[in-house]
Amino acid sequence: MSKKPPQDDVESDGAHPTPGLNVGRLGDLLGFHLRMAHVAIYRDFADTMAELALTQKQLAVMELIAANPGTSQVDLAHTLGTDRATMMALVNRLAARDLIERRPSSADRRRQELHLTKEGRAVLTRARKLIDIHEERFVDLFSLAEMDALLAALKRIYEEH
Repeated sequence: MSKKPPQDDVESDGAHPTPGLNVGRLGDLLGFHLRMAHVAIYRDFADTMAELALTQKQLAVMELIAANPGTSQVDLAHTLGTDRATMMALVNRLAARDLIERRPSSADRRRQELHLTKEGRAVLTRARKLIDIHEERFVDLFSLAEMDALLAALKRIYEEH
């Protein structure tokens, strides 16, 4: 039996329609289809990451720290569009698992810098291999041109708002 990831970004409504259920006007709404795609990707991600017990948000935090050693919780919260309290809880969970550590900034003692630990780097290396498998399951549904167009369209939505 696989361990389920912590509940910091679990979908509570299951948004998967009952087979054969007429979705009515929802079938014409962009938001509905984005939500359904998100749920499908989320579920596959959770299954894929079960052995590491990492959520999407936790992995995003680790990736951002890996790419930006010494970043702060405030910077992470801003980048991920998350409030400070939620980010603090995510960072606390990762620190409790010895995946990241806080260090005082040499430039500003009020600021704490975040770094991956040795264990965090090892877990991230394993997670990246699993993510590649997860991503492939969805990317393979599209041609290269379709994937480029899809990513451009999605970016247009969130970069405009």
